Amino acid sequence: MTTTAPLVSLQAPKDVSLDDIEGELRAIWQQNNISEEGINATRASTFTLVIYEPEPIQSLLSALGFYTGPIDGISGGRTTAAIKAAQKAYGLAETGYSSVDFTQKLREEVIKERESGIKSLYHAIDLAPDMAGAAIADAIALANPCRIVTISPTTESDEGVKVQVSAYCPVQKSASSTLICCEYITLRGTTDALERIGGLITELVIPELPKFLWWKASPDPNFALFQRLASQSRAIIIDSSNFIHPAEDLLEVSKMIDAGMPIADLNWLRLASWLELTAQAFDPIERRPMIKEVDQVIVDYERGNISQALMYLGWLASRLQWQAVSFKHEGGDYDLIKITFKSELKENIEAELAAIPLGEPGEILGDLISLRLGSSNIEADCTTVLCSSTRGCMRMEAGGGAQSGYIQQVSSMADQKTEKLIGQQLQRSSGDLLYNETLKVVQEILLLKY
Repeated sequence: MTTTAPLVSLQAPKDVSLDDIEGELRAIWQQNNISEEGINATRASTFTLVIYEPEPIQSLLSALGFYTGPIDGISGGRTTAAIKAAQKAYGLAETGYSSVDFTQKLREEVIKERESGIKSLYHAIDLAPDMAGAAIADAIALANPCRIVTISPTTESDEGVKVQVSAYCPVQKSASSTLICCEYITLRGTTDALERIGGLITELVIPELPKFLWWKASPDPNFALFQRLASQSRAIIIDSSNFIHPAEDLLEVSKMIDAGMPIADLNWLRLASWLELTAQAFDPIERRPMIKEVDQVIVDYERGNISQALMYLGWLASRLQWQAVSFKHEGGDYDLIKITFKSELKENIEAELAAIPLGEPGEILGDLISLRLGSSNIEADCTTVLCSSTRGCMRMEAGGGAQSGYIQQVSSMADQKTEKLIGQQLQRSSGDLLYNETLKVVQEILLLKY
């Protein structure tokens, strides 16, 4: 179990005016430079992380008393615990995940409180005392004193931009005199209101330090705020597992990469084990020539998001120099998509992507379930099956030939957690060439459809 470092709150979320943001933050650090206990609080000094957070879930949970952490737009363990607490309080299934209906329920409860004038009796610390898992913001602050600027567009009436500032420091047992802290600036308002202060938002990043943009929505290069923030960022962090229209959005991302934008996709990092095990399957000297015999590919993924399946296929095709020549959407129970490639020798390679409906959806929508590489040449020793569970292998084995091939189970890895993936991206000094090459092939595939 991951344990969360206890948090010292130098400043709980405090409403301030746009003109007072920097002054309020300076006051926080001046007041906490040296405490009565002789503890020094270290201010942001490594980078600025700007988060575009289109979901108001933390603000709603905070207003109802379920959530007491920073309003940072980062959905880590604290937010999950608060969601479960609210679900328990309102007699809903305790999934730990938000939904449109759940968000609407919270909105209704906030309206009830405002109309009645009675504050909620629920408190996050009472209903979720264990706070299972470390919040992503806590994990970031634990490793780096940084500034997190969260931009939260709302669908409420345009009343300008509301601002909150706060500062939190995880206590490290090994550090007796220094607290490594993050300072938080949260801006909430309609898209129009946020656009009116676009210049101010860009001024909130710390000069002379790296800037990262975590865009928690489908990136839109035509959106002025996105353009402004992206232009000054070392990396634009996205997560294609959250795309509402995965194929169309991936196509847009590939075009942005062509335009020179430094895109980093958290969902791409989740494929690392699948890519490594695929390469490993053909590491033995006797199997290396057999990779050229592969002309049949089947990829099963969890229904709901095709991003991982497309990226895996794009990676494989980019490594083997396959050229996409046809795209066919057959539909059916598995929403089948069939793609034909041409090898360097002009031979056909047939690929099939199948969306598997699961009774209990996983944490990441669209995660790969299993895959099979095979050949129409029955003499070829190239059959390779990878699966995330024993059950996941059954459909692939039923295809025949897998028993005599390479079969490997892909273990669930802790570094697929969002906080770990974000940490990896914050340490990168340049883009991912392999990802860019993969998205180029994904673009070629999707342009056959669109």
